[in-house]
Amino acid sequence: MKFMNLFGGQAVPHQLKTVRAEQHDAVLYVELNSPQTGNAVTEPMLDDLLSVLTEPDPATRVIVLSGAGEDFCLGGDRSEFATMVDIDPTGGGIRGTGNKARRVCEAITHSPAVTIARLQGKTIGAGLALALACDLRVGAGTASFRLPELALGLPTAWGGVLPRLLHEVGAARVRELVLTGRAFDAAEAHHLSVLQRVVPEAELDAAVDAWAKPVKRRPAAALRVTKALFSAYAAQTRLADPSALDGELMASVVAAAHYERQQATG
Repeated sequence: MKFMNLFGGQAVPHQLKTVRAEQHDAVLYVELNSPQTGNAVTEPMLDDLLSVLTEPDPATRVIVLSGAGEDFCLGGDRSEFATMVDIDPTGGGIRGTGNKARRVCEAITHSPAVTIARLQGKTIGAGLALALACDLRVGAGTASFRLPELALGLPTAWGGVLPRLLHEVGAARVRELVLTGRAFDAAEAHHLSVLQRVVPEAELDAAVDAWAKPVKRRPAAALRVTKALFSAYAAQTRLADPSALDGELMASVVAAAHYERQQATG
């Protein structure tokens, strides 16, 4: 991605370790910045995202979420999960991280700014949850997507990804994607409404700019109210949304698997 200092952006004043954030006029650019791990989501990354997304500059009309390197995001860091459950076999650390993940995705979804996901390479698991939290999603023609949690012995319970998928895609198709864990390409993602646009990778920035340019001109009050309306109407179709339990569900499954392994080797 052409990061903002190339055309005069202002660095956002946060001490960030795994995320880059720069403000350019009414656009806040947020980049997952751990390309050596495929931008795997860790607790420090969630902390960085919360610090940037929870209270953006009131003048911000657009937030662009992207990933450094070849892939947008390869999902959650499973080695971190293993460390957490070793420290607390009851799953307390995983529970806390799950709650942070939900808060990050809610901050994206309920932001008064229009949120845009810019996707290239692989978008897997937790990465797909972050992307689905955004209002608009554009992907490179070579991008691919996958929900491998079940094959890894985990529930599809991270950041509210399942209710968002059901709302955006539909139950029958989501069932197949979750139960098989198969990868799907950008063309299918567009057909499923996971993506609203597909472009060559070299044109991703231009596609983001094409969306951001008119939004920046919208009156602030009207934009804020329109975003609130989208959130309100979406909530009507998600009355049984149990995503607040995601952290608890993930912790319970991981803790149970840890206990079973201990019993088998003990």
